[in-house]
Amino acid sequence: MSAPENNRTLLIALAANLGIAVSKFVAAAMTGSSAMLTEGVHSLVDSANQLLLIWGRRQSKKPPDRKHPFGYGRELYFWSFVVALLVFALGAGVSVYEGVIHILHPEPAVSPLIAYGVLLIAFLLEGGSTVSAFKEFRAAKGSLGWFAAVRASKDPPTFIVLLENGAAMAGILAAAAGLALSQATGNPFFDGAASVVIGLILGVTATLLAHESKALLIGEAADPELVEGIRAVAARQPGIVGVGLVLTVHSAPDQITAMLSADFDDAITAGQVERIVADIEAEVAQRWPAVRRLFVRPEQNAAAHRRAVVAE
Repeated sequence: MSAPENNRTLLIALAANLGIAVSKFVAAAMTGSSAMLTEGVHSLVDSANQLLLIWGRRQSKKPPDRKHPFGYGRELYFWSFVVALLVFALGAGVSVYEGVIHILHPEPAVSPLIAYGVLLIAFLLEGGSTVSAFKEFRAAKGSLGWFAAVRASKDPPTFIVLLENGAAMAGILAAAAGLALSQATGNPFFDGAASVVIGLILGVTATLLAHESKALLIGEAADPELVEGIRAVAARQPGIVGVGLVLTVHSAPDQITAMLSADFDDAITAGQVERIVADIEAEVAQRWPAVRRLFVRPEQNAAAHRRAVVAE
C-alpha cells in the first residue's frame, strides 16, 4: 500500500470533529441527553487524535542523527498506538461510565428537537470527512480487499481516520435511536443504553486499532513482493552463487531497513565483492526508494541456510 504525502484528510477530520464536538456539548447542556454528552466526548477525543497523528507524521520525517541513526520513523507508530489507547480509555470508557450512571439515575431529556438537529449536522459533517478518508484509503489499498488492506497497511493514519469516522457515524445513529426510544416510551433508560452501545462500538474499534498499531510498533516486515524483488536483484549478480535470508523491517511507511546474506564465489577478490555489493545497493535504491538502508552479509551456503530456516 502506498502512503499519502500530506495531512489533508487528517486536517479535514480535525476541522469536522472540532465543530461537531462544540455543537454536541451545547446540545447536551440544553437537552440533558447522556448519549449526546458521550458523543461530545467522542468527538473531542477524535479531535485530539487527529492532532497526535499529524504530530506523529511530522516527527517521523526527522532525519537520522547520532542518537537515532535509523531515524525517527517509529514516532508515527508510537503516536498511533497512543491514539488507540485514547479511543479506548477516554472514548469507550467515558461513554460506558456515563451510560451506566444515566441508567442508574435517569433524567428525562429536554428539547429533543435540538438534539436531532445537532445529530443530523454531525452526521453530515462526519460523512464528508469519511468520504475524504474513504477516497484516500481506496487509492492506497490498490487491489487488496478492505480488511486485508488494513492488515497490510504500514501507514496507520490512513485506516485510523476511516475506522474512527465509521465508529463516529455508528455512534451518532445509536445516539439518535436512544433519544428517539426515550422520547417515544417516556423512559430515559434508552438514552443511557445508547451511551453504553456507543462505548462498546468505540471499544471494538480501539481494540482493532491497538492491535494493528502494536504490530507496526514492534516491527513488521515489508511486502513479500519487495522482499523477493531484493532477493532476485542479488541472485542475478555475477559472483554470487546463492542468496540466503532477506530480512526487512518498516520504521515508517516510507522507511525500510533491509538485510540479506549472500554466498559469494570464493574465486573473486574482495574488491569484486565490494563492487557487487555497491551494484545491489544502487539497483535496490533505484527500484525501491523506501529502502533507506541495505546491509549485505557474506555467508557460506547461504541458500541452504535459508531453506533450512524456511522448513522449520
